[in-house]
Amino acid sequence: MHVHILGICGTFMGSLAILARELGFRVSGCDENIYPPMSTQLEEQGITLFHGYDPKTLDPAPDLVVIGNAMTRGNPAVEYVLDQGLPYVSGPEFFSRYVAPGRWILAASGTHGKTSASSMLAWILEYAGMSPGFLIGGIPKDFGISARLGSTQFFVIEADEYDTAFFDKRSKFVHYQPRTLVINNLEFDHADIFDDLGAIQRQFHHLVRTVPSTGRILFPANVPAIDQVMAMGCWSEQETLAGEQSPWQTEKVTESGNHFRVLYRSVTVGTVLWQQEGDHNMANALAAIAAAHHVGVLPDVACAALSQFQGVKRRMELVDEVGGVRVYDDFAHHPTAIATTLAGQRALLGDDANIRVIIEPRSNTMKMGVHQETLVAATAKASEVIWFEPQGLDWPLAQCVANTSPVKALVMDSTQAIVRYLADTANAGDHLLVMSNGGFEGIHARLVSALNEKYQAAQ
Repeated sequence: MHVHILGICGTFMGSLAILARELGFRVSGCDENIYPPMSTQLEEQGITLFHGYDPKTLDPAPDLVVIGNAMTRGNPAVEYVLDQGLPYVSGPEFFSRYVAPGRWILAASGTHGKTSASSMLAWILEYAGMSPGFLIGGIPKDFGISARLGSTQFFVIEADEYDTAFFDKRSKFVHYQPRTLVINNLEFDHADIFDDLGAIQRQFHHLVRTVPSTGRILFPANVPAIDQVMAMGCWSEQETLAGEQSPWQTEKVTESGNHFRVLYRSVTVGTVLWQQEGDHNMANALAAIAAAHHVGVLPDVACAALSQFQGVKRRMELVDEVGGVRVYDDFAHHPTAIATTLAGQRALLGDDANIRVIIEPRSNTMKMGVHQETLVAATAKASEVIWFEPQGLDWPLAQCVANTSPVKALVMDSTQAIVRYLADTANAGDHLLVMSNGGFEGIHARLVSALNEKYQAAQ
């Protein structure tokens, strides 16, 4: 069977392509943006890639076309599929039809932390000898790949609330049929498709409705947005996390959160000493430990696994260190994620550390200015912020920064200017943290290159 994927280099669709290949299908696909690491990952799996959406790539006709949610009417490949009457499905429907049957699906959902929590959970199951399959919107360093089928019934998936396809406006996750469900947190996001928080909550309740009565839903205690979803009706087992009356809790050993204890029903059941930091990562870890417990992994085994967890690419990933200047890459794209990441770094590095943050407001929600007031305020733990102002921003970034920034801040409309400024002013001991959910014009590598030139010239 030949499967052709439109939008194959997206994080979800690329991972789906890998699963389809493992299932024995012949897989090809096309995309406008074909670049590493996804393109390399796909080519290594024997998947044929085409640049652009020329209908000729659909002749001879594949047996099935999988259409990514970035595809719209008017796209030449989409129009050809419809005109020719070719059979097509969305990515999540393909997963539901060909991957999910017969598997115990463990899903990690929420506004933040889905990639990290699902990566932690997959690694815990792997460490425990359960050889899980997984589909994750990032690349866990412990596996070096974003998806695989695994060799047992257990399958971990990052459950995204974004819509499914141009012909299916339900959230992706309603297709996944989880038996173990984590809801990490719930805030307003994706303003391009959701009118308000209530619209997102309705989709989360659709997800809750799909969990069987013998399944389990895990969520943090005392989060009103989640409590309201659960109050709409729940027919499954429930366990809360991190509340005073919750069965699952954490207790810090160090302020940064890189060392903490895990308690189950008020008894210490394990200790995690790991490479991560921050309250957000402790919350992700607790959710992963509790989810793994649902499929039989003892908490002390889960804690031992996380103590070896290497993290996820683009989640506070150290890109390089040049002349004592460290350059990091982080995927944060929401005020809460930015604030919690910076709080974790400040706790780890100390009050005197020079944390210089470079932020690209790239997501649709950021560009629309929905979070403009909280976005600028979220940088309070930084030493300095350099804001990139892209074309098409729908709100006055420079004015907001000038009026409300809690720290020293600059606004620039050129990545070349940002690289030059940072290379000229960086000193040993600086931490340059780049925050974007896109490629950001390759600014990470360009920063490293500019720093290398500076320090080579100085020698």
